[in-house]
Amino acid sequence: MATKQAHPDSNLFPHATGSAKPIVDSHQAEQPLKLYSGWFCPFVQRVWSVLEEKKIPYQYIEVNPYHKPDSLLKLNPRGLVPTLQYDNKPLYESTVICEFLDEAYPDHGPRLMPEGAFEKARVRIWIDFCTSRIIPSWHRFLQFQPMEDKEGLEEARKEFLGKMKEFAAEMDEEGPFFSGKEPSLIDFVVAPWIMRLWVFDHYKGGLGIPDDDAAWDRFRKYQKALAERPSIGDTLSEREKYLSIYQRYADNTAQSELAKATRTGRGVP
Repeated sequence: MATKQAHPDSNLFPHATGSAKPIVDSHQAEQPLKLYSGWFCPFVQRVWSVLEEKKIPYQYIEVNPYHKPDSLLKLNPRGLVPTLQYDNKPLYESTVICEFLDEAYPDHGPRLMPEGAFEKARVRIWIDFCTSRIIPSWHRFLQFQPMEDKEGLEEARKEFLGKMKEFAAEMDEEGPFFSGKEPSLIDFVVAPWIMRLWVFDHYKGGLGIPDDDAAWDRFRKYQKALAERPSIGDTLSEREKYLSIYQRYADNTAQSELAKATRTGRGVP
């Protein structure tokens, strides 16, 4: 009898570690608001950090991506995380959930979207830039295979750095956050990928960010502010637990929807 082959990505570490573990443990009790989550997923961290920032009560439900529970599939037939169960109804798409949480829970924590129509529209423009420009170039650089084309690798590096510098140039001059002294929704949307920039040191020999550039100085100030925000820094697990995940991206063998989209030249699915 033939045995079923394990999915190549199926040996993920099963739960959050480090500073994220106590947060998970403290959100196991039944709550009307439920977050179907994956500790390792940057799209999940967008939503998770907003929940923590605003101190919204929620139940954390860890999902094994290769054995998805029926409770998740009934809410979201694609079985993707993050999925939010609110009033027994589903919400998905991480940026949509983040904005929903800010609007639906105005009395919990700070408001993360500005009040003015122009300012709100501007934040949405740069949220879209993060998803449509920064994240695809982040993954193209990580998944690029240097043995195939070393010049192409440098082009992928330059493309990613160019998008990041364009983003940094739009930041409030003083900061430390994108829009000023306090974080706004855009910071939680982009933070997971900035907090994971260390993967390029590990797999691609570093980013090569110059030391004598004002835009990059501002970016480093921003990166430090994100890392020191408890809702962001404390929703990360220990770095070594991410290695088996990102090794597959660096080898361009990962089978996530995003990895497959990157291989075929598409954007975030």
